[in-house]
Formats: sequence, structure tokens, C-alpha cells
Amino acid sequence: MRQYYLLIVVAVVALDRFTKRLVIQKVPLYSSVDIIPGLFRLTHLENTGAAFSLFADSPGPWAGRLLVVFSLTAVVVISVLLWKSHTINLTTISLALVMGGALGNLWDRLVRGQVTDFLDVYIGTHHWPPFNVADSAIVVGALFLAGKALFTPNKTKTS
Repeated sequence: MRQYYLLIVVAVVALDRFTKRLVIQKVPLYSSVDIIPGLFRLTHLENTGAAFSLFADSPGPWAGRLLVVFSLTAVVVISVLLWKSHTINLTTISLALVMGGALGNLWDRLVRGQVTDFLDVYIGTHHWPPFNVADSAIVVGALFLAGKALFTPNKTKTS
């Protein structure tokens, strides 16, 4: 079963690295390419903060270091959980997605000190902060985990 978790993690990291490299090479920094006008474009940004530019304006290096420590901690905890698991299910798939996303952004933080964001969704003046494939994997994995926690019947008996 572990090979399936590893496959998900590697696929997320590889897709994240490939898309970020492509954007860096093809789209000048702070430039945009309309994909669906009025809804979606590729915008090349470099983010020193967390997902969706959280903490990007924090003064000093503490925020970046804290994000590296948080990412490393998440990767270690998720690795232990996946190692202990012997089945593939929504929980383990979700954890593998989160781990792949965390590793994708951690790679950028360690190598470049910032993360490339480029997926830019907006409607009129309503604008979602730009994000990347790694952020998407983290959010999808977290949503799957939250959905499972909220909508799975509790099997404990009360008497």
C-alpha cells in the first residue's frame, strides 16, 4: 500500500515542480496570461508567505522560517501516519495529497526562499489570492479530511 501513497506524493510534487518551472520560464514576473477572461488567468507571482499569500507582508525572516518548520513537522507527522497505515482509503489519500503539497512548497522555500504562485481566479473585482498546484493539493486533501470527519457516522456507543 505504501507505494500508492508514495505515487500520490511524487505525482503532486512532480506536477507542482513542472508547472512552476513552466510559469517561471514562460510568464514574466507580475505578468498575466488570460485563460478564461473574467474568470481565470495565469499570473506569475513570487510569494514569501504561506498559501494564498498569508504572512507575505510579515517583516523579518521569522515567517519564512516558521513556515519551513511547520512544513517539516507536517511532513514528519504525515509520514508516520502513512507508514502505520496498511489500507488505502480517503484518509490516506488525503494525507498523501497534503504531504505532496507541503513538500512542493517546502522545496521552493528551501531552495529559493519563496514560492511561485500562478493560478489566479477572479470574478469582476472579486479576486481569490493566487495559488499553485501544491496549495491546491493541500486544500483538497484538507477538505477531504474535514468532510470525512464531519460526515462519517460516529460508531461509538453511548449507554
